[in-house]
Amino acid sequence: MNKLKGMNRTTRKNYLTYALVIAAYVILEAMMRGGGLKAATKGMLVPICAYIVMALSLNLTVGVMGELSLGHAGFMSVGAFTGTAATMCLQAAIPSTGLRLCIGIVIGAVAAAIIGFLIGIPVLRLRGDYLAIVTLAFGEIIKSLVGNVYMGVDHGQLRFSMFTNELNLSPEGKIIIEGAMGIRSIPKIATFTAGFILIMISLVVIFHMVGSRSGRAIMAIRDNYIAAESIGIPAFKYKITAFTISAAMAGAAGALFGNNYSSLIANKFNIDTSILILVFVVLGGQGNMLGSIIAAAALTILPEALRGFADYRMLMYAVILIAVMLVSNNAKIKDVLKNAAEKRTEKKLAKGGAADE
Repeated sequence: MNKLKGMNRTTRKNYLTYALVIAAYVILEAMMRGGGLKAATKGMLVPICAYIVMALSLNLTVGVMGELSLGHAGFMSVGAFTGTAATMCLQAAIPSTGLRLCIGIVIGAVAAAIIGFLIGIPVLRLRGDYLAIVTLAFGEIIKSLVGNVYMGVDHGQLRFSMFTNELNLSPEGKIIIEGAMGIRSIPKIATFTAGFILIMISLVVIFHMVGSRSGRAIMAIRDNYIAAESIGIPAFKYKITAFTISAAMAGAAGALFGNNYSSLIANKFNIDTSILILVFVVLGGQGNMLGSIIAAAALTILPEALRGFADYRMLMYAVILIAVMLVSNNAKIKDVLKNAAEKRTEKKLAKGGAADE
């Protein structure tokens, strides 16, 4: 207990985030094993985990780095298609679904990281609205390219084609990606446990990075770009590092997401998905990882919870979203909560002082 008191506020918040995620996993896993969850709720657990990782990855770009990216769904699509295609190609060679899923997630993360690095070289030289517009364009370009890829396996060899199906597979060959039709007949191997592990890895990576020298440099660049460069901080190097890590996490989330459905198409990862992920970040608080987790989970569940109000479901969703954003960004409410927290801290200190005496 004394050790926890000696920690700074950021470290305590990080440990609280870990504890809440673990507690949520244990409770939900126990409910699943005990039959306390409906089938529809069980089906939402893996997508929720994928969206949480997406929110965390975008928060690294928007909240920590301070740059607005509107093409994050493009990295998710790269990870989804490469990761899912990899698990399908390895189906005969690796019978273990857990190992195959792990390999697919790693491949999806690496592929998205490469694309993120290549896109980051020209994009991160821009700032503000210009960067947002260009990332939006790149996200749509990636989605279009992924929707025009054809890939198949024939006698142990991979064959690729762009825009038209010219794979020329033999009767024994198997097509994996069918252009606009995407990937079909996917064996659903993604699990809630895999999603939980991916969330924990993402949190460890982000918290370690933010608390490191690189993280402090990135936040210095965010706060004052000119001052940071004037003292010798290589701004572009740190920005592209954070952007690449963010893209890799989005790719891993995409691979988890893709292996949870029987079919996958590129149009799923359009501008609406990028905006949805951005809403998670803004609603949860920029730089607030726990807030992103709660917002991603709540806003993924909310539309399904309102499904009973068929005609007014999306209207109620929009009203609730706007109300929460107004409340969370209200200066007076923030001051009230801050004063209440300070009073609680003063009472704790007073009790501690009385006990010492």
